[in-house]
Amino acid sequence: MWLHASIQYLPDVIRYHARQAPDKVALIDQRKTYSYREMDLRSNQVANGLIQANARPGDVIGFLGKNSLAVFESLFGAGKAGCTFLPLNWRLTPAELAQVIDDAQPLIIFAEHECLAQLEAACKISQRSVRIEPFDVAAGLTSFCSGQGDIDPGVEVSPRDVALLIYTSGTTGKPKGVELTHQSISHMRLCEHLEPSYQWLASDILVMAMPNFHLLGLSVPIQALYSQATVTLMPALDVGKLLQMIAQDRPTMLVLAPTAIQMLLDHPDAKTTDFSSIRQVIYAGSAITAHLLKRAIKEMQCEFMQFYGATESGGAITILRPDQHDLVHEEKLKSCGTPLPLTEVSIVDANGQPCPDGEIGELLVRTPANFRGYRNQPEATAAALHDGWYRTGDAGYRASDGLLYLVDRVKDMIVTGGENVYSTEVEQALAKHPAVAMSAVVGLPDAHWGEMVSAVVVLKAGHQASEEELVKHCRQLIAGYKVPKRICFDNALPTSPAGKVLKRLLRDTLQSKLQSAA
Repeated sequence: MWLHASIQYLPDVIRYHARQAPDKVALIDQRKTYSYREMDLRSNQVANGLIQANARPGDVIGFLGKNSLAVFESLFGAGKAGCTFLPLNWRLTPAELAQVIDDAQPLIIFAEHECLAQLEAACKISQRSVRIEPFDVAAGLTSFCSGQGDIDPGVEVSPRDVALLIYTSGTTGKPKGVELTHQSISHMRLCEHLEPSYQWLASDILVMAMPNFHLLGLSVPIQALYSQATVTLMPALDVGKLLQMIAQDRPTMLVLAPTAIQMLLDHPDAKTTDFSSIRQVIYAGSAITAHLLKRAIKEMQCEFMQFYGATESGGAITILRPDQHDLVHEEKLKSCGTPLPLTEVSIVDANGQPCPDGEIGELLVRTPANFRGYRNQPEATAAALHDGWYRTGDAGYRASDGLLYLVDRVKDMIVTGGENVYSTEVEQALAKHPAVAMSAVVGLPDAHWGEMVSAVVVLKAGHQASEEELVKHCRQLIAGYKVPKRICFDNALPTSPAGKVLKRLLRDTLQSKLQSAA
């Protein structure tokens, strides 16, 4: 249900269910359970501690650490103090972290002991003076809360106040802080409430394995708690431990990137794991091959739902619903589905004019959950938002049956010899070779063609294939100008914590390899 009358602001999620179902388990962490009432009281203590530390409404409270109880103590505690919650990327270097700290200007950062050295190094580089509050993973924020009362401070906030500040594009240029308001989060829940495919049950148990500093990793657990479900926490994705967790906690819901699904199914323990408790897997973060999806559905015997969204859209833009996973018409498995209720998607050409069905253009999105803007970057905000529409930077098309298909990031489109090549089209051709486990395709500068279609391929264990063999294979499936001019082999592809291939890093590495070979 959309509980707008009772849950208007992010911290109301824990307040409401603490009244309605105080003894219901909200979180499982380190094999220990925490009820909704316990989480309400713990977050009240964090809020009172922040206020005592001179935090004021609108101040930014940072968090640096893996998934644990402390994520939700600080998330809801910051909200109850009227502050903005900033989950920081623990994978960043100190220099990259310093950039975010300079931009976000957090008053306090809660830091897991494992991340302290990294944070202290970042603060030395940063121009900001930040109070660091270390915490022990097993104890949560107990030390910070010592002596604090557990009465809700009741700080007044506005629907347009920023609840979450999440940074994106840290690997390319200046990171951008996406401001998501309490209203945006509430409206996202409304879109989900109107969508029949979202059927959360109070008996559901969701595994939180994706990182908390990505919207995918944080938003689905918030959605689960909103629905009075239980969230079981995994510090970071470890497929072997995830299989153990499936056996121990008997979760009903998983959220994974396609790369994680493949790693899960390839793990030796997967063959003896009982997946029967799982009723749905939500996958997102990157494209998935039809072969992997069909294999996952067959081996896990549960529903699958694709989620396409952006941090800026506040959550899902489109979903490929379980009943839209058409195993007979394999081509449709490549679709990202259709928009959520109240969400509009327009596909436009370079001049901003609507594209007819079947023609590739940029996806624009208008939803009541859209972000407020990029923190301290009015020019970037103006470029991304126009008349309520968000420019996603994703290229795609709408088929005649209404299904939407993504083909690439607009910036990753390869222009070779005057022809446009979308990397996903080449990757899908490579995926059809029996020896290929995964691949990534990028354009490298070329004096003759402008850009040269180039690929990095990871082979399946025990399989072999040559560059010549893969080129010949591709020529049978795609036009000659789309076939990779160079193919390199590697043991893995560089990915973000959300499972997306880091093509900028891959492009630099591939170019260096080719130069060395020359």
